[in-house]
Amino acid sequence: MAEKEIPQSEWLPPLNPLHVFEVAARLGSFTKAAEKLRVTQPAISRQVRTLEDFLGVRLFERDQQGIRLTPAGEQFQREISPAFHIIRTAAANLKETRKVEPLKIRAYTTFASKWLIQRLPAFHVAHPNIRLNISNVVAPIDFAKDRVDLAIQFGDGNWPGVVSELLFTDLIQPVCSPKLLKSVRLTEIDDLRNVQMLHSHYRRTDWHDWLAAVNRTDLITSNEISFSSSILTYQAAAEGVGVAIGQIHLLRNEITDGTLVPLFDAPFERKLAHYVVRPKGRPLNRKARSFLNWLRKSMDEFAAAAPGR
Repeated sequence: MAEKEIPQSEWLPPLNPLHVFEVAARLGSFTKAAEKLRVTQPAISRQVRTLEDFLGVRLFERDQQGIRLTPAGEQFQREISPAFHIIRTAAANLKETRKVEPLKIRAYTTFASKWLIQRLPAFHVAHPNIRLNISNVVAPIDFAKDRVDLAIQFGDGNWPGVVSELLFTDLIQPVCSPKLLKSVRLTEIDDLRNVQMLHSHYRRTDWHDWLAAVNRTDLITSNEISFSSSILTYQAAAEGVGVAIGQIHLLRNEITDGTLVPLFDAPFERKLAHYVVRPKGRPLNRKARSFLNWLRKSMDEFAAAAPGR
């Protein structure tokens, strides 16, 4: 069976001469184009002549200053330059996604387990070529020493050497399990005298801050259990061990499904908050920009889905 003849409308100019023309036109010099492409100047001239023969027009002409584009050459350059820019950008993006080095994110454990991890499948669908490496360290990030691209931190947002972007505030309130509510009366704040207060090592002031907000610091007691992490503290509360101070935004799933119940209708918003931070004065790579944009969009959706909205 004879091959179909390709219609003239589908013909492409020879690609190497096309590339040589684009470089020479952009640099305005055959000599500079030769240096850029690491070939001789006569080789540049031959490639340009090949393209001119294919198109049937002169693209360059010589004058006392060297070479300059003809009107046809100027028009041709205007029309093909965007295509070369697209190709260069696509190649650079693909090259970056193929690098072995993953995007390094630091997030403390509670944020990662209660908010971030459940949303990672959506990130992978949106960005299948970006590999993530997520670590959990409580200490403030030092981008000069730590090999991290972005970090989630908790505090007042004022850390040296970083740009901070607010994610959500720290809204706290006592929480317990439905199991505990069946065995102990917990309708008044005074009823806290009858239960164990559960403390997280990394959030040691939570109970004091909340009790101060409701003017009941007299209820601070030694009837307590301390845990090494907030995750363990919330797990103990869910098992009915006692009452914990919950981070309401991070416990939204547990509150929605009834695993934990907020008490006394008295949430307190602290002056601290959750932030995503990036190094000041250092441009983000494409992968970090993609993650940051996805995080912003996810936070907007999270805020829009808040109870009472």
